[in-house]
Parts: sequence; structure tokens; C-alpha cells
Amino acid sequence: MPCRIVNNTLYLEGNLTKETVPEVLYRINTLLKNQSPNTIDLSGISNLDSAGVAFLDELHNRLAAEGLLMFQGVQPQIQEVIDTFTSLKIETPTPARKMGFFEKIGDSVVLAAQNFYQVMMLASEVFYWSLIGIFNRKGQRKGSFIIQCSLLGSQALPILALLSFIVGFILALQASVQLANFGANVFIADLMAFSMVREIAPLITAIIVAGRSGSAIASEIATMQVTEEIDALKIMALSPVRYVVVPKFHAITVVMPILVMFSILVSEIGGGIIAIDYLDLSVYTFVQRSIDVLSMKDIVTSFGKSIVFAWTIVVIGAYCGFEVKGGAEGVGKATTSSVVASIFAVIIWDAIFSLLYL
Repeated sequence: MPCRIVNNTLYLEGNLTKETVPEVLYRINTLLKNQSPNTIDLSGISNLDSAGVAFLDELHNRLAAEGLLMFQGVQPQIQEVIDTFTSLKIETPTPARKMGFFEKIGDSVVLAAQNFYQVMMLASEVFYWSLIGIFNRKGQRKGSFIIQCSLLGSQALPILALLSFIVGFILALQASVQLANFGANVFIADLMAFSMVREIAPLITAIIVAGRSGSAIASEIATMQVTEEIDALKIMALSPVRYVVVPKFHAITVVMPILVMFSILVSEIGGGIIAIDYLDLSVYTFVQRSIDVLSMKDIVTSFGKSIVFAWTIVVIGAYCGFEVKGGAEGVGKATTSSVVASIFAVIIWDAIFSLLYL
């Protein structure tokens, strides 16, 4: 394809297509070593394709950096091809200004406030449909309550039993060393009963449920969101909260106190082994003092906080699932966020209960 520079004007003639662009580029590079045109004449172009337009764009950017550059003699059909494929008319987005330190803090506070508001709105919807669902099972799968009780409750018993036994055993073992030094062996029963009922059993049960069941709730709902099953429920005039979340809410409300009671019993067995074997307490003394040191307030507080923990885990898991973005990666992030946020919230609730019921 012929090309020449005359009076600071670069003349291009013939076909400017993907077949001729490499040759034209070589010739123009040779010409531009000695001259810098300010005008490109396209009147001699007879055929132009997208590759040729991309070449003209690159040539324009190259020469325009050295000064003003114009196109002349463009035929209407050639101009139409240029208008269709040129990238020069695409606006380059302006990079966002980096936020300052205090702006980042403010943005984080606003985002946290928005997330908290959305969580509260979801919680209100969950509580509303849960109360309605006690008297009206419409909009829920048949047998979903029993299924969720099994998934959230009975299947968590083995891991809960193992960890509760180990925690009770270690707590009694560490305390027994100091109690034996003061001849206060009998108080191991008081320590185990009070600490396990008031604090450790509800807390460890909530953490296990958050890591096991909370993550399962978040991943299930997130997967339904990604695969558009949630949208399908809305199209069928079914509330996703009522259909998916409420059975889990009812089930965990029932099974959480049972899990806490189970954790207390197993941990007491672990502590009793140390008390009976190492501190020479009788089984009767250990059991009797464990019962005597507790009041109804302690038991109500333990079961009450466990229910609050359970509600928190379900609401946070459902929120993380509904707010998922992206595909499989988003499901993984939602699951991780659910576990972290649930455990954090459970610890905050436990601190509040400790301050209120001291």
C-alpha cells in the first residue's frame, strides 16, 4: 500500500486492512524517522476494516502527542467505518480520588451503620414471620422443622460432647492444683457448676453452632441466591424469609437450650473425673454441691442467653447469605463472614449478659 509524506501531510492510498496494516506500519515507521506530519490524508483509501481503524487510532495517538493532528479527505463510506470502530471517542474514566485516612474511617462507619440497619430489618422480618409461623404453617415446607432440628441439633451432639468434655476436664484439672494447695477440694464442684452453667457451656455451644450450623445456613442461602432460587421463590409469591429462614429459626430456638444442657452435663462428667480421682471427692458430694450452688436464676440466665445466641446466629447467617455477590467465590466469602460475625456478636452478647446478671 503506497504511503508518502508531502508538505507535512501523510498520504495513505489503497486498502488499509488486516492484511496490509503490517506493511503500512513498517513504511510509516521509516518515514517518521525524518519527518513529523500534522495531517493525514485519507482520500486515497478505498477499503478499510476494523484493523485499519485500530491502526489509524494508534497512529493518531502517536502523532498527536507531538502536536495538532487532523484527518482530511475522508470519504463518507470510510468515515462510517471509522465512526463504527474507532476507540478515540470512548471516554476514559477518571480514576477515583484516593480517600484520606479520616474519609476511610467515616466511610467504614457509614457502611457499618447501613449493614446494621439492614440486619435489623431482616431480624424484624424473621421475628414477624416466626410468630406468624407458630399459628400458620402456610408458606413453609412440610416437615422442615423436624429436618432442621436434626441438622442443627442432633448432628451437632458428637462434636459438642467431645469439646465440652475436654473443656470441663481441663478446667477442673487446672483449678484442682490451686484448690488442693488450700485444702479447698470440695469447691471444685462449685467452680465447675457455676462456671459451666453461667458462662462456658452457653458460650462454647454458641461458638460450635456458629461455626457448624451458622456457616451451613449462610452457604445454603448464598447458594440459593447465586442460583436464583431466591428469585424463583419471590416469583411464586413465597417469602424467602418465611420459606427458608423461619424453619431454621424455630428449630434452633428449640434445640439450642437442649444443646447447652447436654454441654453442661458432659462437661460436668469431665470435671467430675478430676474431682473424684485427683481430689478424692465422692460422687455424691460432687453432684450434691453442684446442684446446691446453682439457683433458678443461673439456669434461666444460661438458657435465656443461649436462645439469644441462637437467634443472632440465624439472623447473621441469613443476612450474609442474602447479601452474597458473585458466584462460588461469593458463597465462600459469605460463609466466612457469617462465622466471624456470629462469633463476634455472640461474645458481645455474652459480655452484655455478664454485666446485667452479675
